[in-house]
Amino acid sequence: MSQGEPGRGRSRGRGRWQHRNREQDPDVKLSKALSFVLRHGAAEVGLNMNPDGFVFVDDLLSLPRFRCHSIEDLQRVVETNDKQRYAMCPHPDSGRLQIRANQGHSIPVEDLELTPIHTSSEDVPVTAVHGTYLRNWNAIRSHGLSRMNRTHIHLAPGLPGQGQVVSGMRKDCDLAIFVDLQQALRDGIPFFWSANRVILTPGNSEGLIPPLYFSRALQLKHPRTDLPLN
Repeated sequence: MSQGEPGRGRSRGRGRWQHRNREQDPDVKLSKALSFVLRHGAAEVGLNMNPDGFVFVDDLLSLPRFRCHSIEDLQRVVETNDKQRYAMCPHPDSGRLQIRANQGHSIPVEDLELTPIHTSSEDVPVTAVHGTYLRNWNAIRSHGLSRMNRTHIHLAPGLPGQGQVVSGMRKDCDLAIFVDLQQALRDGIPFFWSANRVILTPGNSEGLIPPLYFSRALQLKHPRTDLPLN
């Protein structure tokens, strides 16, 4: 056994400990609970959701899983979330405080305040990239990107860490698929900006971005390398 191996073991051990420590963080647990309820399970837990995706904070905090939390806890998670996943504001008519997820829903939301992207839009993104995993590449290369059980496929306007890119891709993704957004728009596939600057699309009539719109597939893990599209 080389002298370097014990150090690598300790490093892996620290990584696992840090991961477990993060999972036990109360704000991380709260954020995950919010993600489930606001994106997928509002009706399942008996929570009324408005057409714009907002639910009232007092209704949320009355649920058993949230009773141990306060408005201040919610505000902290909303303000410190590095992906800007949530929005919280007073209702314009009643003034009651409300909260929603900005994107990522599997339940239909009629008025999520999405901004349509057009080929002539001033803020049409130069880059649109979907983060995924190498294990999925063969299926994606054959069939395209699918929205699956969600209402939209998510893309980022660049790779994580580039410019103002804060959301649209998981940090552990090891494959980035670049999409020719301009061509897809010209062919009638709609795209939108979410409130936290994620590019969203329902895909074509089958819920897909077909492979013909892929302009690049980049392996993100070291060494970074382009993968053949065909």
